[in-house]
Amino acid sequence: MHNGPITDQASKVRPGEEIDVQSLTDWIANAHLGLRGRPSVTQYSGGVSNWTYCLSFENREVILRRGPDGSKAKGAHDMGREYRLQKAIKPVYRYVPEMLAYCDNEDVIGAEFYIMEKINGVIARRNFPKSVMPEPQMAQRLCHNLLDGLVELHQVDYKAAGLEHLAKGAGYIQRQINGWNKRYVRAKTWNVPSACFIRKWLENNMPKQENICLTHNDFRFDNAVLDPDNLTNIIGILDWELATLGDPLMDLGNMLAYWVNSDDGFFGKAIRRQPTHLEGMLTRRQVVDYYCKKRNITVDDFTFYEVYGLFRLSVIAQQIYYRYHHKQTRNPAYKHFWLFVHYMHKRCKQAIRDQGKTKT
Repeated sequence: MHNGPITDQASKVRPGEEIDVQSLTDWIANAHLGLRGRPSVTQYSGGVSNWTYCLSFENREVILRRGPDGSKAKGAHDMGREYRLQKAIKPVYRYVPEMLAYCDNEDVIGAEFYIMEKINGVIARRNFPKSVMPEPQMAQRLCHNLLDGLVELHQVDYKAAGLEHLAKGAGYIQRQINGWNKRYVRAKTWNVPSACFIRKWLENNMPKQENICLTHNDFRFDNAVLDPDNLTNIIGILDWELATLGDPLMDLGNMLAYWVNSDDGFFGKAIRRQPTHLEGMLTRRQVVDYYCKKRNITVDDFTFYEVYGLFRLSVIAQQIYYRYHHKQTRNPAYKHFWLFVHYMHKRCKQAIRDQGKTKT
């Protein structure tokens, strides 16, 4: 499957996103983390939200996470919450990295940040590393293992673990629909649709029953760390900033919004961020079926969760584009995000139409 271990590598820090290394080194020395020397700093290119750096000390490599510069949505990029959340979940969910330290003093590097262990492994982003070519059977096994990890998270007894304080829980579906609808309206620019039909449909089709469990809300391949010696094994799950007590099927819907099938159209494949198109990977329908079988549940109609996941992703894309449109960020990668919004709304409407056909 591969010609030797190839772990995910950080690269040169992006212009304008540098860290004051001396100030950071002084803070770390006072935190007594056992890290020796002055670190060299590199940055990970994946992700469009928080900034993630690799700090290479004489005796160890660790990860630093901080929020981006510029305006941000209320509650977003809360490094303190992300740190405390992972620290609380780590004892009951084996894939969470170990948290090492948190700093709320923005004078140190210009923003609050936290430091965690570095899990050395492979991350399947848009494509696997060049020397990796998973065979269909291995791709299928990797899919199953990723979904097993999601099932394992959803089956954590959060009450027994004393994690009820993490979020409100009950009423989650209503809060999510209201919240994402409002965020879209606030972030709308002239070149994206109003989404009135989709927003109203979500409000009018909320499931009467919800189940509450630990949810990640960004559970996908490019947040999973794979064992470099056996790429079908998951050894870590990253990016817990959106984790909460929520509905498991909405978590699955969020995951599927990023899932590109091999027979998706040109635009769908163009915005692909993970290698779910490869031969052997499950289709979106197969993902739902596998998940339900593993949890021994029956879902008669997944449309609401599918539409919710797609619309939520369109809001995230639009919020990022809004920052670019109003010159709060100059990253050219965000220039065409408004096109993604059109595409995802088209898929929302198609899913709603398809549901209507099955009911007639």
